[in-house]
Amino acid sequence: MTMELLPIFLDLNGKPCLVVGGGTTAARKVGSLLRSGAAITLVSPTLCETLACKAEAGEFRYLARCFEPQDLPGNRLIIAATDEDETNRHIAQLANALDIPVNVVDDPEACSFLLPSIVDRSPVTVAISTGKASPVLARLLRTRLESLIPAGYGRLAEFSGRYRHRVKTRFTDQRDRRRFWDRVLQGAVAERVFAGQFEEAEAIIEQELAPDALDQDMGEVYLVGAGPGDPDLLTFRALRLMQQADVVVYDRLVAAPILEMTRRDARRIYVGKQRDHHAMRQEEINRLLADLAKDGFRVLRLKGGDPFIFGRGGEEIDTLAAEGIPFQVIPGITAASGCAAYAGIPLTHRDHAQSVTFVTGHLKDGSIDLNWSALAQPNQTVVFYMGLVGLPIIVERLMAHGVPAEMPIALVEQGTTHMQRVHTGTLANIGDIVTTAQPQPPTLVIVGEVVKLRDKLNWFSPPDEPVQGATAPIL
Repeated sequence: MTMELLPIFLDLNGKPCLVVGGGTTAARKVGSLLRSGAAITLVSPTLCETLACKAEAGEFRYLARCFEPQDLPGNRLIIAATDEDETNRHIAQLANALDIPVNVVDDPEACSFLLPSIVDRSPVTVAISTGKASPVLARLLRTRLESLIPAGYGRLAEFSGRYRHRVKTRFTDQRDRRRFWDRVLQGAVAERVFAGQFEEAEAIIEQELAPDALDQDMGEVYLVGAGPGDPDLLTFRALRLMQQADVVVYDRLVAAPILEMTRRDARRIYVGKQRDHHAMRQEEINRLLADLAKDGFRVLRLKGGDPFIFGRGGEEIDTLAAEGIPFQVIPGITAASGCAAYAGIPLTHRDHAQSVTFVTGHLKDGSIDLNWSALAQPNQTVVFYMGLVGLPIIVERLMAHGVPAEMPIALVEQGTTHMQRVHTGTLANIGDIVTTAQPQPPTLVIVGEVVKLRDKLNWFSPPDEPVQGATAPIL
């Protein structure tokens, strides 16, 4: 199948271009031409406010009159953007006779070229066109690409351009050169440039250019928070790193749809932990990450929620830092924030809670060693991670320290996913609710007056959610 149109990028810097028309459509075209450095002449009896401001600022030459045929010769490019179809087509006919490229707005059949939808990451430019079929679809595709292409790609292109000659001199073999640029443009250098850490990026690329760099081939570890379960809650940066990692080391709480978003050819290693059963001890996980990176792999350490909130991420990067292994930490939405939001329970509220506390309810040696007096203070929300098994002790200790029996409590099971269930009650009756509903891990426990707001603020209705009234009411 042949292309209807040839994609092409024109150098219009300082070149004369003509725009006919003074409305908002013409203003959009003028904006694009100005960004390309074109020397614009605009012909129109009147101007919209945007163009009037630009004309007053001297951004283009303005002729306050109707179009005349003698306006055309000498221009590299012409845009007809008046409100009159007949005038626009007349301009197109004259331009075609002079072999000057012409674009007629909203009339693709009259155009000799089309202006694409543009993702501008200068000097990187992505142009999208559907030919003459659907300009609206092109704009929709541009919107999707805008969200996928970081603004830092322009900086990365400029940064890489400074090293082109040195790389070509250093790596005479084309395969070595390609291998080098693959590492730079998809690895630690690119991520440092995206983050604005140019000195670190320069230090890393200098290491890559060292005589023995290809032999050393040190990898890197990406410590990524996968969020509470909904794939749409991933950050753009997390998704980018997930799709370029060679090895994926993942936890039990990483949702299957999120795991499927990693590179399909990546090696996957399960290191999940659950009560009384660990696939791999934490010390072994730390060692595994370090060894894989030393073997030259880009390692994705994928954790449910946020790696620095009850995720033991600090222990893992402590090992990496001690051994000089490059790493990055990409935060994720922690379970408390994500599950509470999807349950319609604000963690803070001016009338109910002025603070929020995250604590672990994980049992060890049959007890939970927490500052119960602090957790029993009024006007706060307390969120217990891994609190389902120890819930009877949590309830008993809170009440023993003065929390009233009627204090609202919520259990958010499989939060943010299509399997989410929310069980609400009070400290006094939550035990009976658990016996009846039998929630399964992962379940988040939220204690506080804010739970009362769920009835009003509940917005998320997963397909599998029990019928209304199946959960116990707050008494």
